Amino acid sequence: MAQCIFRIKGCLGSKVYSEVPDGGWGWIVAVAVAFFLVEVFTYGVIKSFGIFLKDLMSDFGESNSRVSWIISICVFVMTFTAPLSSVLSNRFGFQPVVMFGGFLISLGTISTAFTSSINQMYLTIGIVTGLGYCLTFLPTVTILSQYFNRRRSVVTGESFAIFAFAPAFTALKNLIGWRYTMVVIGTLQGIIIICGALRHPIVIKPKTSPTGAEQKIKCSLPEEQMQGSANSGDSGVQSLDELKQGLKSGKEQREAEPLQISPKQQDVSTKNKLLDLTVLREGSFLCYSGFGLFATLGFFAPQLYVVELSASLGTERDKAAYMLSTMAIAEIFGRLSIRWVLNWGRIRKIFVLLGCVSLMCLVLVLFTVVNGFWGLAVCCVLYGFLLGNIASTHIPMLAEDDVVGIQRMPLAVGVYVCIQSFAGLAGPPLGGVLVDVTQNYRAAFYSCAIGQLCSRRDNGQNNPIVEQVHNCYNNL
Repeated sequence: MAQCIFRIKGCLGSKVYSEVPDGGWGWIVAVAVAFFLVEVFTYGVIKSFGIFLKDLMSDFGESNSRVSWIISICVFVMTFTAPLSSVLSNRFGFQPVVMFGGFLISLGTISTAFTSSINQMYLTIGIVTGLGYCLTFLPTVTILSQYFNRRRSVVTGESFAIFAFAPAFTALKNLIGWRYTMVVIGTLQGIIIICGALRHPIVIKPKTSPTGAEQKIKCSLPEEQMQGSANSGDSGVQSLDELKQGLKSGKEQREAEPLQISPKQQDVSTKNKLLDLTVLREGSFLCYSGFGLFATLGFFAPQLYVVELSASLGTERDKAAYMLSTMAIAEIFGRLSIRWVLNWGRIRKIFVLLGCVSLMCLVLVLFTVVNGFWGLAVCCVLYGFLLGNIASTHIPMLAEDDVVGIQRMPLAVGVYVCIQSFAGLAGPPLGGVLVDVTQNYRAAFYSCAIGQLCSRRDNGQNNPIVEQVHNCYNNL
């Protein structure tokens, strides 16, 4: 019975590893649950929201920019409240935070079916569901980065969800309407609550060789004294003078030894520090955050407007939904291929990321000049492939030693995503305003291309001047 209890505690409690395990329990929980379920019902749903754009515009009589604020507020709340997710995760643990986030997601999505105005959707999907996405997605990404090193780009992603959701939600919407479709989505998102119960955080402690000061002093009587019997003259009982001498020597020994804090006490002290903003003093983190700020401008608007762009060029609306599926398939291959490039090790990872951003900027410009179904399909393939390269690496790359490192990632990811939130808030509405002014959905892709270009210039990881600033920050 006792052995069974210890085994259960070993499965449910945090495990200590000397390095990132890259497998084991990680493949069972992180891949099967986090990859296929948690991210499926977070970013997978967000990126599939474009299929409801026309229905919401006609039902509520609103413009593109007004409807696009739904996703903007959702993404903003999701990313801006990232420090709150870090604080709650460090205070209460990953499991209750993810479970509560799943409850908010399901509640907000189901409540959307009963709204009567866009302003009410700002509250249900924008605030309630957005907060749930934050409490669910960010702890999952943190756990995945703790479990995997070489396979981070594989185990993070929502591409499989978009591939299935775009045509499935379109068919379901045409059958039962967009309101009942929201009820179905919200019900399915309740699975995240079960996923939260399976969160299995670990503790990574590098192996350290014991030093002389850390060696325990073992005090014991000689073996022949311990074996004395009551019948003999030596029964282990010491005289008063011997006891005084022993106490005196023990006192001198304690005064000579320096006061040390055990590793366990240090862990408690670190854990009690719920929010660490010292990463803002690191030049590398500031430059990388600037990159994430502008790169986010091109993450959501293309998925939101590509269906309407395809329909405006003469493609049937049902077939236009397959543009999202095309992006998703290409994104899967992008996530898989970037793994081999990064693990190759001959090219600095930040250079690979900058190259992908430069190519994505060109692809976004191509969206504005191509015509016809197949031209858009080619652009969707290229965009999805590059998006898979960038989206699967830009957050896990915080765990690299040249940014903040794996030890500080749980605290840095909240600050990083919070900085991204402002681009997520401005991206879709900016594209919507351009569409309303020009009456052309191509205009939405110009703002995305400009954002990618700015991120390419702002990421100064390879800039010698920025590296000097980084060294100055570290010397403060």
